[in-house]
Amino acid sequence: MAMNVLVTAGPTREYIDPVRFITNGSSGRMGYAVAAAAAAAGHEVTLLTGPVALTPPAGCQVVRFVSVEDLQQAMGERFDACDVLVMTAAVGDFRPDKVSPAKLSRSCGPLTLRLIPTEDVLAGFRERKRRGQIVVGFAVEDGTPPQMEAKARSEMAAKGSDFTVVNTPAAMGARESSACILSPRKVLLPWGVRTKDELAGEIVAIVGSR
Repeated sequence: MAMNVLVTAGPTREYIDPVRFITNGSSGRMGYAVAAAAAAAGHEVTLLTGPVALTPPAGCQVVRFVSVEDLQQAMGERFDACDVLVMTAAVGDFRPDKVSPAKLSRSCGPLTLRLIPTEDVLAGFRERKRRGQIVVGFAVEDGTPPQMEAKARSEMAAKGSDFTVVNTPAAMGARESSACILSPRKVLLPWGVRTKDELAGEIVAIVGSR
């Protein structure tokens, strides 16, 4: 059965001044691979993408975002209508407390940048999740596999995720990932190194079987 699949991909940017920003090393490959796999499986796909150097997969509606606030707004407009949300976007945890309206110059000397936490975007949609709607979260963790799985499971209820893909920081920007897929009670896909296309196929298959 075809589903309405909403996929988020890539990094966020939080500007310091008109030309500088803080971001992360996400390439967007994981989200783009999920969008491509879902479209190939016959699902209706909307891809919310941060600023990446990738060509969107064929057959997807594409919506671009830059900041965490942009992503929140784009998700807010589309979350209720989706059957599945796959949250691969690497959402920044911090943003500058103040944004300079003019380009900062090195002639001003040393600069102290105060960062404040951003909102947990996925957790913010937990209360809007309807019965039967599927949410796939992603967790980037350090430690041993049991430690990483425990950390990821502790976040699942808070975020309202049905499944969580757990991987390591080494996956950021890479073409493959050492990852597993968890449900609240068990490991659905064991740890292994897979290309992101292969991992995307596993995600879409698990969601489709649900």
